[in-house]
Amino acid sequence: MVTNVSPNTVNRVICDCDDCQAFLHQLDRADLLDAQGGSDIIQIAPASLSFVAGRERIVGLRLTPRGLLQMVCKLLQDAPWQHARSGYSIGGGPGTGIQVETQKPDDLCGPPIGRIFGKYAIDGVPERSTRLNPWLVARVMRMVLGWRMGGQTWPHPLFDRAGRAPNFPVTTLSPQERKALRPRCGPNPSALSTDSRARQTAPRSDGTLPFAPLAEAADAADLCPRLGRSQAR
Repeated sequence: MVTNVSPNTVNRVICDCDDCQAFLHQLDRADLLDAQGGSDIIQIAPASLSFVAGRERIVGLRLTPRGLLQMVCKLLQDAPWQHARSGYSIGGGPGTGIQVETQKPDDLCGPPIGRIFGKYAIDGVPERSTRLNPWLVARVMRMVLGWRMGGQTWPHPLFDRAGRAPNFPVTTLSPQERKALRPRCGPNPSALSTDSRARQTAPRSDGTLPFAPLAEAADAADLCPRLGRSQAR
């Protein structure tokens, strides 16, 4: 559940970076990308997110050892959060987290206020997406500072405060697994062959599996934390 969501309390942008694209390709959820490979990201205060049920179904993914932590409900893979950092903010894909029959992202958060990392966009660079946007940077800094000063960065639903470590199991892709995703990402993606995809999801040398698509469960919707109820303050 997420509380205090409005255009004045969150930041919503479209991110075209190849890491966001790779994350969703690894989940086999490229359908959540827009036509140019953009991810719809909503930045929220950590303390505004809580889990009503299904904490045991949350797992994490890092594309590299020092990469951003990215979380997902491992049964349905339909509520991914990109860019989770301890003590700062959480960003996620509203098309699956906020959108339900009675509410839409535009209604709760307003339209996206900017587009970033446009050099990775597919089929052309979106307007004003490659240069630094001072207004957007200032808004993000103001909001994050306000969350910190206002005590909204803790409790964090994804990190332990004492050690700043993730509260959930985390898988980090090997360099080979990360490399296998690059052909699928912008600005000039190419489809992976069946053999390449098989190598990407094959067991590692230690017998473990990479964070590959997991079985869907039609009755697992209630296990995924939803932003289904939003209470503006």
